[in-house]
Formats: sequence, C-alpha cells, structure tokens
Amino acid sequence: MGDDLASEGDTLLHSEKEFHDAAKRNDTARMEELIMRGVDIKAKNNARTAVSELKVTSTCLPDKGAKRQRAMSKENPAQYRTALHWAAGAGNVDAVRLLLDHDVPVDDKDSFGMNALLLSAWFGHLRVLQILVNAGAKINCVNRNGRNLLHCAAQRGHIQVMEFIMEDLEDMCVDKTDKMDRTAFHLAAEYGQLEVVEFLIQLGCSHSAKDKEENTAWHLAAKNGHLSVLQKIIDVGVDLDEKNVEGLTALHLAAEGGHSDCVKLLLEAGADVNAQTQKKMNCLHYAALHGYEEIARILMNAGIHIDAVNHQNASATHIAVLQNFPAMVKLFIDAECDLDIPDNRQQTSLHIAAEHGRQDIAEMILIAGVNLKLTDKQGKTSLDVAARGNHINLADMIIKADRFYKWEKDNLNSDSDSWVAKYLTFKQDHRLETQHIRSVMWRLATKYLKPGEWKKLAHCWKFTDAHIRAIEQQWTGIKSYREHGHRMLLIWLHGVITAGENPVKGLYEGLVGIGRTDLAESIRKKANADSASPRKCIAM
Repeated sequence: MGDDLASEGDTLLHSEKEFHDAAKRNDTARMEELIMRGVDIKAKNNARTAVSELKVTSTCLPDKGAKRQRAMSKENPAQYRTALHWAAGAGNVDAVRLLLDHDVPVDDKDSFGMNALLLSAWFGHLRVLQILVNAGAKINCVNRNGRNLLHCAAQRGHIQVMEFIMEDLEDMCVDKTDKMDRTAFHLAAEYGQLEVVEFLIQLGCSHSAKDKEENTAWHLAAKNGHLSVLQKIIDVGVDLDEKNVEGLTALHLAAEGGHSDCVKLLLEAGADVNAQTQKKMNCLHYAALHGYEEIARILMNAGIHIDAVNHQNASATHIAVLQNFPAMVKLFIDAECDLDIPDNRQQTSLHIAAEHGRQDIAEMILIAGVNLKLTDKQGKTSLDVAARGNHINLADMIIKADRFYKWEKDNLNSDSDSWVAKYLTFKQDHRLETQHIRSVMWRLATKYLKPGEWKKLAHCWKFTDAHIRAIEQQWTGIKSYREHGHRMLLIWLHGVITAGENPVKGLYEGLVGIGRTDLAESIRKKANADSASPRKCIAM
C-alpha cells in the first residue's frame, strides 16, 4: 500500500491510524473501504493519544495509583489500543459489529488492562456490552488494578449496565474486590453514586467490607463529602466509629476534608466526637490544621475536648498557631482553651507564635493572659524565643504584656479596669494623639541618652533583667544602644498610658533618678510651655 508511519515514534501506518479514527466516529463505510485495501484491523497504537481519549483509563485506577498514572499518561497514554477499543469506548454499535464480523480479537487489553468489554461498562454502553458478551468476550476480565465490569460500571454510575451484569451474567459476585480490596460498594460511595449505592444495598452487598487501608464505604463517602450517600449508608445501620488502618473514623475524614454537612450528619447519627487516631488526633486537630472554623464550631458545640493533645502533645490551638489561622485561634480563646499547655518541646502556643513571628496571634494570646515564665526544653521563655528569632516587635509586645500583668495584679481595684479591657493592645502605637510624646522618646534615645543610661532608666522603671536581655539581643552595630533605648522608652510609655498616668511626670522622675537632672528640667520646661499639651508637668 505504500503506507508511511502516521507520526514519528508511532507504530501505526497512515491507513491504520485512519482506520482507528473511522472506528471512533462510527464511519463503517470508510472502515470497510480500508479493510478491502488490506488494512491491518488488529493494529495497535503505541504513541501519544489525546488526553480527552485517556480520561477513562487513568481514572479507573485506585487512589494512590491514579495520580501517578495520570502523570505518566501525559507521556505514555492509552497505548496498545485497537480499533475495537475505540469503537466500544465510544458506544459505536455498527463499528463494533463490523469489527466482530472480521474476527478481531475481542479480549485484547490496552496499556491499562482495559479491554473492549471493560470500556463499554466504564462508559455505560449497554448495547455494545451485550454484543461483546454474545461474541464470546470473557466476562470475568479485570483491568490492571483488578477492577471488573461491576467495578467500572459502579464507579461511573451506570445502573442499567449493572442490572444486566448482575441479572444476565453468570458467576458475578457483588462483593468482588479489586487489588485494593475495594468492592463496587466502596467505589460507588467514594464517587458519590447514590443510585448505585441503593442498588447494591438492595442486592445485599456487604455494608461493612474494608479495603486494604481498612476503609469502609462510609469512610470514603465522608472523605469525599458525599452527603446523600453517607445518609443512605447510615440508614442501613453501621458502626460509625469503625477506624481505618491509621485509626481515622468517618468523622475524622469528613472534618479533614472540610465537609461540614457530613460532620453534622455523623454527629447527629451518634458518631464519637472525641474519637482519636493512632496519633491521638481528634477531629478538632484536623479542623485546626486546615483552618475550618465552621467545623471547629460544630465540633465544640458537640462537646469535643478542646484541650485534647495528640502524639506530639499538641492541642488544636498549637496547630492553629503553627498554621497561622488567627480566626481559629480566637475561636479557641473565646472557648476558654488552655493556652499554657506545653507540647513535646515544652512549647506553649505563645512560644510557637514567638518562634514564627505571628504578631496578630501573639496579641490575642497575650490579651487573653498566659504564664510568661513557662520555659521550653531549652529553658527559653516565649520572650527568649522571640528575641532569639529577631522578632523585635513581638518581643516588645511580650515585655509590655509582662509589665501590664504585674500592673494589673497590683491594681485589682483600679477604676480603669473597664477602659483597659476595651482598649488593651500590645502592638506598636501609631496613634496621632501620642505622636508628640513618641517623638520626644526618639530624640531622647538617639541624641541625649548616653550608652548604658537606658539600662539605668529601665531598672528605675522596674524592667527585669530578662526584659533588658531580650532588648539587647538586637544588634545594629556599635550604636545599638540608641535603638535599645528607644524600644525600652516606648515599652515604658505603653505601660504609663495604659495605667492612665502622666508620661511627662514619669519621664522627669526617671531622669532625675539616674542623675540626668538637666534632661529632666529641659523636658519639664518644654512640656509646661506647650499650652496645648494635655499632660503638662504641673506637679514638678
């Protein structure tokens, strides 16, 4: 015939490629013409095929193999297919009959182990399937992953095909398993095929069968968020607290997948909200891991132990802080979680926020109130951790909080409690009303205070040695003392303003206390000369 290869690297001649294409579009006239010209009707392709033609084969595979196979398919998709494969997959009855009339091999498999019969079941072409069966196709065939006709039809939701398989074919077991030990019931549940699930239940399939990972059908339905399927299985009556090989229940999988409706359904049906996996993870841990606030609320309303810890001794709060979900952390704080729980590194939630520089989360934790003296396995407080990581603003926030806690303890009967509760913050102050006094602090630290004097002031104002060490951790050169002094002054100013005291008066007294009367008098005079100042130093 003088044919050349259809393309570089292809095993098909042009005429053979044309024959395959004719089979795909059910063009029997062209097929007969090519047959009369001597085309090889048994020819198999062995090169790239359009991705749209391949979806069938890669999605027929089990979970773990499917992703890998789909990736491989980009390079090596659907090889070793004959014209019969294409005709059967497309549901082309006339093309299939023509090919069978010319005695093409009916059971040939492609590179995924799919033969024409399996393809017809997968695509739901009942008439083609019947024709192939009558032509002597082996009905007990399976693909490369052990999936038979029933598996293929169940996964794709083809009820009529399933009815024919179970009613008209011999020796078809409803609970036959594939290489992953999954039954048709597993696959129907996994892919949300409600009608198939109902059909299989009516056939008396095993409801509690487990695959190699010990997942039941309701595990898979919950994992993939198939609410109606999950409801149907629950109605049959199953043990909702069955665990898979990793100790996960259906509730764990629904929570991890973010399927709030399935979480509600399982809880209403009596699933154990406090069930733990082999790694002692409860459902709240999974909600925290992915930031699912709605699911966290549902679980907490159902009575989950909010402070339960996993195998790393981490609570859901630890996980939410690490994953940087501020709204989730706030949710746990509002529920009065224990913020001082240490994980296996003896780190509290604040330690983790400090380590990763999470200021918004640290602010919430500090306002809620924690024990700042707790140390990790290295003997470091959260302040030490923040300073070591050069998270300067966060370190300053912790010092402000430490000083505030002490002030609060000493002023339990203060009239300013309600004001403090409403406006308390430990973040940097950028307010317009404090701009002038903050400018004074900057000039004082950078122009007037000598090296070492900021420390004297700090001791005068009852900064602890730990506070001073944390500030000194920052190094910007031989003049770092200027930055250190500025930070210390702003931290002190925060406490003074929070307490409702006069900052000018306090600054005056502090400077006098370290022997810098000259600076004290200069500040007093400037403050008193400013008639607009709400904080005139009238007591000096």
